[in-house]
Amino acid sequence: MDCSADCAIHPKKSVREPAIGPLALLVAVPGDLQMLSQAIRPPGELRFKNPWLRLYHLPQPSRTLALAGPVLGSPQAVMVLEKLIVLGARRVLLFGWTGSLKPDLKPGDLLLPEWAESEEGTSRHYTLEPDPRAHPRFSADLRRALDHSGLPHRVGPVWTTDAPYRETWAKIRACQSRGIWGVDMETSAFYTVGAFRGIETAALLIVSDELSGEAWRHGFRDPRFLNSRKQMVRWLLERFSLFPS
Repeated sequence: MDCSADCAIHPKKSVREPAIGPLALLVAVPGDLQMLSQAIRPPGELRFKNPWLRLYHLPQPSRTLALAGPVLGSPQAVMVLEKLIVLGARRVLLFGWTGSLKPDLKPGDLLLPEWAESEEGTSRHYTLEPDPRAHPRFSADLRRALDHSGLPHRVGPVWTTDAPYRETWAKIRACQSRGIWGVDMETSAFYTVGAFRGIETAALLIVSDELSGEAWRHGFRDPRFLNSRKQMVRWLLERFSLFPS
């Protein structure tokens, strides 16, 4: 239900904020956002920057690249997404990390969440519908682009939580029993608000750690994870603007 007539505060474009065009990349992790920004070399030109948005003009081919973030958790992701939408975004890709709940999903693997189970508090303010999904057209375009580049990836659901230090083994086992593959902090709310506002959203997550065994195993220094981050930064800069909008 749209409560826009009753809501006290609405997302708005300020006088100084630019129109960004239909495509935007929302980056969850500060280090990934820094890597993306540093990978843009002259003659790429930074046209606008504030604490959550960087707008670049890349001349070959001529295009605009909107990089947003970083964001930690669903409330921040949704606040930034709402602003991207009022600035003109109609197709937004979330690029982040996920913990693995599957034994064969390892650090450095790519996961495309087709849907997300919400255990965060933001989505319920937009809808009571369960299990928000990626936009099917955008998700299909993303899979085709990865296939065309020869990049292996998996498609499966994630559990989105606000409380990483309350990911109990009972919850993990229950998620595994329901066929959930990963855990993150943004995807369910990101998908919920995309559907609520009528735009296309999809997520591309790199597996950073494992919760599929008897103990948590982080992969933050795993060479495969580190190489995957660098590879995806290059790929996103090369391919993101080619997705149809």
